[in-house]
Amino acid sequence: MVMRVMKRLIEAGNLENVDWEVHVVYSEEKNAMVLPGGKVFVFSGILPVAGDDDGLAAILGHEIAHNVARHAAEQMSWLIPLMPIRWALLFLDYSGYTGGLGRFLGDIAMELGITRPASRKMESEADYIGLVLMSKACYNPDEAIGLWQRMDAAQEESVPQWLSTHPANASRIENFRKWLPEAQSIRADAGCAPGHVEAFPDFISALKGMMG
Repeated sequence: MVMRVMKRLIEAGNLENVDWEVHVVYSEEKNAMVLPGGKVFVFSGILPVAGDDDGLAAILGHEIAHNVARHAAEQMSWLIPLMPIRWALLFLDYSGYTGGLGRFLGDIAMELGITRPASRKMESEADYIGLVLMSKACYNPDEAIGLWQRMDAAQEESVPQWLSTHPANASRIENFRKWLPEAQSIRADAGCAPGHVEAFPDFISALKGMMG
């Protein structure tokens, strides 16, 4: 089932040139991730939150988007220039000029002022690209909003957005609402026929049985 949705997304995006691998990890964790080179991992705990093929397409589209946008390389590109600053602060700590707090305070400032905002920006980019991709693949883009509403309801705890590497769920939902007319237009231009969602609930039931 995961491979079925992944295959449609890859074909819609003309991404067959990447050596994609999809692995379902049997865990209650509600998460998915991608590694450079197209290695996608889906934790089974997120599948009930996905709800159907459309919700799963929103999840997989997001992960594909990270790879397409080369976010791992982009992250390295802005982490490397920060290293001399960290070494300078460490030198000042050892020299006694900063009372041993330079590296500590500098890391906090760079993390909250540069690293985490940049990470949130990449997550929003992946949300947008993933929404476009799922629309081109004839999945229902409205379900991206439903997915994040369910994710918000399932989330046990949250931190303020400025402390997080990801946008707040409410911000993501607001963005999807803003992008939705464009996504619906993309889906209409793709000439999609109704009735694309397949027997997702049956797969969830089988998966729960396998996990005991």
